[in-house]
Amino acid sequence: MNTKELSLQHLIRKPKIQTEKPPLLIMLHGYGSDENDLFSFAEELPDELFVISVKAPYAMQPYGNAWYAIHWDNQDGKFSDDEQAKGSREIIAGFIDDAIEAYSLDAKNVTLLGFSQGSILAYAVALSYPEKVKNIIALSGYINKGILKPEFEENDFSKLSFYCSHGSVDQVIPVEWARKTKPVLDELNIENSYSEFPVGHGVAPQNFFELREWLKKRI
Repeated sequence: MNTKELSLQHLIRKPKIQTEKPPLLIMLHGYGSDENDLFSFAEELPDELFVISVKAPYAMQPYGNAWYAIHWDNQDGKFSDDEQAKGSREIIAGFIDDAIEAYSLDAKNVTLLGFSQGSILAYAVALSYPEKVKNIIALSGYINKGILKPEFEENDFSKLSFYCSHGSVDQVIPVEWARKTKPVLDELNIENSYSEFPVGHGVAPQNFFELREWLKKRI
């Protein structure tokens, strides 16, 4: 098992229930965080999963990492660097394949769990490369069509399922942005659910319990 070839630094939690080809769950953290953040969830996730929490490629000062830059000084408050985001989309897509090979995992049972900026990237990877993933857990994010592959609408989404959630008083990513995701997924005939919780930019305990039950039925 050679992990040196993998493109992103990461933490792993091996399955507590051994199978020949374990299902894979990849965690994508938010802006300014790192691979330790979401990994705190790992022990509470289904035992059969091989969990990988990855570090985004762009280091920030004085600490933390990002999947792409955000320009806070724009007139509209903030703008994302879509070109950097597309680059990260490709890095994650490649990492999925490499991780499956390195750890001998089930290529047909891959889940992406993203929070905030990681959630935005999870949407981008799944809608651009639906053949690489099965389940998407998108927490406190939204669909940025500017970072999807051209003509993504023509992809085969028949095997995809999305669990989407947002805080109703999110002060970082407006809940109105998140509410636009379900109509987009419905239009693409993708199985999806959308929940809101009375919190800010974070994951409420009820939110975690709900996503865990959702995931248990699909892996």
